Amino acid sequence: MLTPAEASTAIGAALVPLPVETLALDAATGRILAETVVAERDLPPFDRVAMDGIAIRHAGWVAGIRRFIVDGVVGAGSEPPPLTADDHCLEVMTGAMLPPGANSVIPVELLRLADGHALLGNEVLTAGANVHHQATDGRAGEIALPRGTRLRGPELAVAASVGRRTVEVARAPGIAIISTGDELVGPDAVLKPWQIRRSNAQGIAALLRSRGHHNLRDAHIGDQRETLHQQIGQLLESQDVLILSGGVSAGRFDHVPSVLVQLGVRQVFHKVAQRPGKPLWFGVGPKGQSVFALPGNPVSTLVCLVRYVLPALEQLGGAAGSRTAGAVLETGWTGHATLTTFVPVMRTASGSPTVRLHQTRGSGDFISLVDTEGFVELAPGTTLPPGSPVPFYTW
Repeated sequence: MLTPAEASTAIGAALVPLPVETLALDAATGRILAETVVAERDLPPFDRVAMDGIAIRHAGWVAGIRRFIVDGVVGAGSEPPPLTADDHCLEVMTGAMLPPGANSVIPVELLRLADGHALLGNEVLTAGANVHHQATDGRAGEIALPRGTRLRGPELAVAASVGRRTVEVARAPGIAIISTGDELVGPDAVLKPWQIRRSNAQGIAALLRSRGHHNLRDAHIGDQRETLHQQIGQLLESQDVLILSGGVSAGRFDHVPSVLVQLGVRQVFHKVAQRPGKPLWFGVGPKGQSVFALPGNPVSTLVCLVRYVLPALEQLGGAAGSRTAGAVLETGWTGHATLTTFVPVMRTASGSPTVRLHQTRGSGDFISLVDTEGFVELAPGTTLPPGSPVPFYTW
């Protein structure tokens, strides 16, 4: 069996990139850049006034001038007149272009305006004070946003500032969430003693939406081979990613792996040396579709989704790379001899990196996940003392 690290590498190597599309900035929130955005001019493009006040020549201040003749007012978005002499000044507003001939700004809080003059005290003033100098943040032609950047508010503001109305991003994948099993019924059904309500699909969909994936399709398929073949085949034709739960172990009715292979899905791996989630299956469809068949027990389903599927979707979206958060164990841990163990955790305090292990009573005990913040990955064959750093994955 593969280790979790080997499984992640195998998934990443097998993913087929999604096509690129062009979106307007207001439609690109949360998407990932599939191109490099460069600055059209220096940032800032001119020496920019950083505080309301007066613009002066620092040499006049050094010469002892503390009373300056105010020649006018310069607001943001207007062309400033030049500063004419050491004992003159221009009243300037934040965001305005620094007037030619001026090199420093004295904040309004440090002066008094009266009778057309600005009167100052003896505060220390350095040359260039309160000026955001041209090209401090970047030069024309330099990269403003690298490929693989997630477009949030700050990034979209940068794109707009360099004259971009549209950006190229990977197309949002169509994702089918497929629950398998004759025992599953909907939330409104009258339960028979041998039935359970279908909950995995709801948990999967919620986690996907929380990561910005909204092009979702829900399906429930029974355990009959013919039905699985027909309905999974239809979803393969229309979707980019299939996420199945159930039917991947070694039981008589676990038809999912063989059905997928019959449909032309190339198996990349089946089973990972981990607990929970050992029967995890991954393959690539005839058209490059990514197919994840997760174990049906709900803890296994959610752990495998977060550990493998969500990072794969990030890569499909064009992300430059995802980082695993770190946590510190409150107590010690002795690992399984051969299996990596995933254990849900709770933080010991708000914002603290220290986490408390919150073990479930098995991979079907998803009630124990309530109020946990995620899970840690604990390597096999190791004994970890309290305070040990470990990989941490958030729900």
